[in-house]
Amino acid sequence: MTPKKEPDPESLTELRRWLDAVGALTAAVNSGLGLRDVLDLIAETARTLLALDFCGVLVPDAAERNLVIAGWSGLTEEYVARVNSDRPVRLEADADGGAPSSRAFRSGRPVAVADIAREPSFIWGGVAREQGYRSMLSVPLVTGSAVVGTLNSYFSAVHDFTELEIDRLRLLADHAAIALTSARMLDDLRHQHELATRSERIHDRLLRVALRAGGVDGIAATVSDLLSRPVLVEDARGEVLAHTGALADLPPAAVRAALEVDGHAAGPGTGLVREHGDHVVIGVLLEGSVVARLWLPRGSAPLSPLDGRALEHASLVLSLEMFRRRTAAEVEQRLCGELLADILGGSDLASGPLRERADLLGHDLTRPHLAIVCRIDPEPAARPGAVAQRALLAVNRLASGHTPRPLVALHRQALVALWPSATGAREAGETVRKALVAVPGVADALVAVSAPAHHGIAQSYRTALGALTVAGHAGRSGTTVTVDDLGIGGLLLQLEDSAQLVAFADRTLAEVRRHDGARGTELLRTLRVHLDARLDRRETARRLNVHPNTVSQRLRRIEAVSGLDLSLPETIVDVRAALVLLDVAEGARPA
Repeated sequence: MTPKKEPDPESLTELRRWLDAVGALTAAVNSGLGLRDVLDLIAETARTLLALDFCGVLVPDAAERNLVIAGWSGLTEEYVARVNSDRPVRLEADADGGAPSSRAFRSGRPVAVADIAREPSFIWGGVAREQGYRSMLSVPLVTGSAVVGTLNSYFSAVHDFTELEIDRLRLLADHAAIALTSARMLDDLRHQHELATRSERIHDRLLRVALRAGGVDGIAATVSDLLSRPVLVEDARGEVLAHTGALADLPPAAVRAALEVDGHAAGPGTGLVREHGDHVVIGVLLEGSVVARLWLPRGSAPLSPLDGRALEHASLVLSLEMFRRRTAAEVEQRLCGELLADILGGSDLASGPLRERADLLGHDLTRPHLAIVCRIDPEPAARPGAVAQRALLAVNRLASGHTPRPLVALHRQALVALWPSATGAREAGETVRKALVAVPGVADALVAVSAPAHHGIAQSYRTALGALTVAGHAGRSGTTVTVDDLGIGGLLLQLEDSAQLVAFADRTLAEVRRHDGARGTELLRTLRVHLDARLDRRETARRLNVHPNTVSQRLRRIEAVSGLDLSLPETIVDVRAALVLLDVAEGARPA
């Protein structure tokens, strides 16, 4: 039996050195050492174990077009900086050409250069001489099936690398690749944890502002402080809600209007945070629609991931603030609608509870009021309900600038405003009409205004509603009317007993109205249009979208049921008067 050979003491010492070095490398990674420190440790370990003059760890840059020195031992800071900035190792498409490090990275095999002076493709001779190395060995750092970098060894003299040296460096490179991958993972986790922690702090700070009722101004100020940039917040209509810093540093209205509000929800990949020219814009969404936008200068440096998260948190908190504002506005509008309905229903304006409700909403019922009633004509493609709500918001914004505040609400499918004023009926009505026609989706608006009333607000409303009805039947649109504009109709509107007006009109048209009510015909409408068309049957037919023969048949039927002779001028006068009385009575009917 052959006696067992004892290990060479020098080999055992060398093995212990390698095991201790690998163990130290592993312990450093597990201790949470930063990526840069781990790369420097890899280079230092290789240099010590293999008695190298210099050592460097090269990894791809962010664009993966070049290899840059990320960790080193023995190399000077100046050399590393010059190589990384002026002469980074270009990563070629394949392993057939390029620098030794590129060939090692692309091939996954070691590449040795015994004498760089004899390497025609080695373009780093100048800095190599300054650094003081003459030969090099580049070994790929391989993990799994991927190459993550190279471990480069340098000698100051010409040197032929032996198989043993290459194998040892490959062995160390395998452990270094694992250490590099682990360090990167820990570094990413550490970065993500830090980002999440700081992001949470930012969110808490913004949320505290909202909970302390800091409003849009407080949120804008906080975002400006976090990012050290001026900030502007606008609503979906482009109205500035808040801003910090000089307006000259923020986008003007024309720049903001050039980006459609719905652009943030227009398609995939747009995101809440996006760039627009020299600015960054953040959409604030509520129920899937953009309700506000936050603008800030783009700045010389791009936004960091933390900056992006801060803006996303700001968008969320602003969304909560806009929801709070919307809810408060909806509650206030409901209360205003109920108060208006009670007033127009004839409630005693001197009632303590009624005045208290009005005072809480900012309205003074002790003053004279104009009653303004509006008919809104939406554009064909617009939704009438949505247009009415936008119109209501527009007039409420107009009213908010007056003290005491006018009472504005939707009532009986019309927009009604009780405007505190003793004079200027037409001016007040025209101001409201201009605000209405500026609303998106509004094609036109007809506004009627009563004379000022101190106690009879309900009657003033009925007068204005009657004026609106009479003006509408007369074909008026896109204007403001008062009772003075309606002649005898305006005078009759001021009578409180509409039943007498109907009774007088029925002396002429009672049978025609009864026929329409019983049989669902349109004799009265035909008669009205015929008079408006100056008794021209063809024009009447065109306006009614029927054949002229149908008009003739309807007119004969009117004469048959009413006993009227429409060929007589005095009959036409009576019919016109009766129609005016019916219009007045319809408009003056109690709410």
